[in-house]
Amino acid sequence: MSIAIYQTAAVAFFLSVIICPLYISFSRRQRYGQQVRSDGPRRHFSKTGTPTMGGLVFLFSFLVTTLLFAPKTPRFFLVLLLIFSSAFLGFVDDYQKVVHRRSLGIRAREKLLAQFVFALIFYFTLLILGHSTLVAIPFTSLQVDLGLFYPLLIFVVMIGFSNAVNLTDGIDGLAGGTAILALLALLFLASLQGMQDLVFLSSALIGACFGFLIFNLHPARIFMGDVGSLSLGTALAVVGILVKAELTLVIIGGVFVLETLSVVLQVIFFKLTGKRVFLMSPLHHHFEIKGWSEWHVVIGFWALGFCFAMIGLWEHTPFLRW
Repeated sequence: MSIAIYQTAAVAFFLSVIICPLYISFSRRQRYGQQVRSDGPRRHFSKTGTPTMGGLVFLFSFLVTTLLFAPKTPRFFLVLLLIFSSAFLGFVDDYQKVVHRRSLGIRAREKLLAQFVFALIFYFTLLILGHSTLVAIPFTSLQVDLGLFYPLLIFVVMIGFSNAVNLTDGIDGLAGGTAILALLALLFLASLQGMQDLVFLSSALIGACFGFLIFNLHPARIFMGDVGSLSLGTALAVVGILVKAELTLVIIGGVFVLETLSVVLQVIFFKLTGKRVFLMSPLHHHFEIKGWSEWHVVIGFWALGFCFAMIGLWEHTPFLRW
């Protein structure tokens, strides 16, 4: 890969490192603090008031860096549009929590409706760009043309991953570190296909997230908020679809998938039986309540995320199967 790609990541990293302390200080003065849910783990109550909406920091670093270094293609602007549309939705949600002190933010149906519109815009733009509706089936040599059913896959992947990263963002450093691992895998796939615009976009976002992660590790001095988690999930989904790894993305982002499934299973099982599968969902809270420290949970999930990313690359790139 070009040295410019490493320079892009480095610039984004240092921008985040420089801006983050300034934003933390500003947030404390404005009292933009996190409202912790009353039904969460007891140890999280001490995090009330921690500055939030830190996603603004790495998104700003990401935007500046990509505008400076990345090739300006229609695909480039499409990715930016979708990422920052989700970021705006997350910002509105965070604003409700911070200013109006509503710990759950905007209504779920309003959020889903907005995400559906974003996915619809993505699909119609892909039609204009001539994007293939062929989908590779993981662990086989088969490709299936979904045709008219392809938009359904786009809706599921975009809405699913955006919310999955949001669910995962419940422990210091968990969502950011896991997203970086998945983005590294997608960067590699984009590089193999010569999609330099996506390579630079991924590189800038990885560097910006790394810089933010320094301040988000336990004990976190800042949280990314929905403005960060929703945009990160959208970035993963959009890049994964554009590099034609729609189903492989489920493997690469396996941690996010497991977190989401834990919530779905918990709700369904509780409604059917009145009992719980997990001590608490999403899954990371289950291990917290079992007595794991935040660091143990985060490192364990990062390790799992690394394994999923490697399996996804191994499955998607035959020449790696040696």
